[in-house]
Amino acid sequence: MSTKFELQAELRTTKGTGASRRLRHQGLVPAVLYGAGKEPVMLALPHDKVWHDIHSEAFSTSILTVRFGQGSDQAILRDIQMHPFKPRIQHIDLQRISATEKLHIAVPLHFVGEDVAPGVKQQGGIVSHLVTEVDVSCLPNQLPEFLSVDISGLHVGDSIHLSGIPLPEGVALTALTHGNDLAVVTVSLVRTAVEVEAAAPAEAAPSEVPATEQKDVPKKEGKESKEGKEGK
Repeated sequence: MSTKFELQAELRTTKGTGASRRLRHQGLVPAVLYGAGKEPVMLALPHDKVWHDIHSEAFSTSILTVRFGQGSDQAILRDIQMHPFKPRIQHIDLQRISATEKLHIAVPLHFVGEDVAPGVKQQGGIVSHLVTEVDVSCLPNQLPEFLSVDISGLHVGDSIHLSGIPLPEGVALTALTHGNDLAVVTVSLVRTAVEVEAAAPAEAAPSEVPATEQKDVPKKEGKESKEGKEGK
């Protein structure tokens, strides 16, 4: 189950670029809460609190309790817009959830056992993370913060696919439901420059080059020809 996060929001009645700019000057982040068959609600969130929360990996995969006015809603983070060059949050989109409806959300993969994998420790291979997050489908109370991928048993040339990831009860991988069993991690050897050069075919000597491929080489004039020309 995901970590619990609570956001204390203020209702806002104005919208537009100017209104949003004024909120940011006050240390607030414009936000919108929508979904679950209810009307969208415009909110303002405390910037520093949200800034701290988004630096937790679990924030993006947690059920958020959003409190405003006299009530509250359960939601997930759907989008966050950052300032192009300043460490500031510009806008946040929150989607309401229903306890009885499955949701789709991206969950990070945590790879464990890399330091003891035979392909790394004994065979000198390297681990390539081909996928770092996966889209899952589940009920809100079944949402995991992350999924673990154990690579401690991999040798060089081995890989783990989506179908090899252990899943909590009630959690399904969206890609697998569509028949896409992608590889998520593999162990392979890195060829050095010396190995690549040794494996390359040696350049053929001139005598080994087919006559049809040899370039015409100007013939040197003999001594007699040269003297004959000088005498003329």
